[in-house]
Amino acid sequence: MYKKTLIIAEAGVNHNGDIELAKKLIDIAAEAGADVVKFQTFIAENVISKNAVKAEYQTNNTGTSESQLDMVKKLELSFDDFVLLKSYAEEKGIEFLSTPFDLESISFLDNLGVRLFKIPSGEITNLPYLEQIAARNKEIILSTGMASMAEIDAAVKVLVNSGTARDKISILHCTTEYPAPFSDVNLRAMQSIRDAFNLSVGYSDHTSGIEVAIAAVSLGAEIIEKHFTLDKTMEGPDHKASLDPLELKAMVHGIRNVEAALGTGVKAPAESEKKNIPIARKSIHLKQQLDKGHVLTENDLIMKRPGDGISPMEYKRLIGCILRRDCIADHQLEYEDIENESRYSNELEG
Repeated sequence: MYKKTLIIAEAGVNHNGDIELAKKLIDIAAEAGADVVKFQTFIAENVISKNAVKAEYQTNNTGTSESQLDMVKKLELSFDDFVLLKSYAEEKGIEFLSTPFDLESISFLDNLGVRLFKIPSGEITNLPYLEQIAARNKEIILSTGMASMAEIDAAVKVLVNSGTARDKISILHCTTEYPAPFSDVNLRAMQSIRDAFNLSVGYSDHTSGIEVAIAAVSLGAEIIEKHFTLDKTMEGPDHKASLDPLELKAMVHGIRNVEAALGTGVKAPAESEKKNIPIARKSIHLKQQLDKGHVLTENDLIMKRPGDGISPMEYKRLIGCILRRDCIADHQLEYEDIENESRYSNELEG
């Protein structure tokens, strides 16, 4: 679906409910060279019940004095805020995206004019949610943290049956833990998803550092999503598992380098190395001075640099050939040195 890796800088809720911090996150994403900056749009009361407990990582990062609902409520931005953020992102030359977490937010983002919808891992089994997004027939990126292949298949079928063209769907492999242990990443599952569904795939990375995201590109990821923050020491549930601005920039740089390095898959001399062929390779030389009329033997020949003469691959075919002129020691043998050289050169080159 994408000619180059689509890099989504996930601001998420790392603005801590402050639109000015959200704008700074847009600045950082744009300066890092990301393609998209993504937030999360929700009405907390429509997403979380009063009885919902915090995830372990949320408790570790924010304590136990408040409920999940109270914690998330503080991270909520208004719809009007997102109107301003989309406009600000466009001014900065980066695409705006936000993940909706409830039906009202889906309608709002659709009316706001987002190009695509990002479905978070937690909504992959939410039938009404999937149907509402699919009815818009926009591009969809589906995250699959915590999901089985059967659940992914069921979600894709819902999206297609509810109005989204199948070729508009991309699937992200993901491990829903913050940070995700390297031993639980299972990057090869991304390739299994690609093979099973024949759709564009990518990776939503929750590991520490940037290595896994870059490795995913080398394994075929067309989309990379990664959380980032202004400062990992800030208060909030996601900051500690996010990249800082310098790390985000390094990740983007690394991904672009890997893209360039992957190439076409056709094995042939690269333009940059062609000039080194005669320098690094060898050609056939004479070990010692030889007179005209000498019949060449194996003991007469040695392979030395440079490699702009007769290739050593023709070594055995020269045995028994007759020199047509005197040659000094260390002479690089040429076809013209051999009697009936046109016959030999045609045979050797043909």
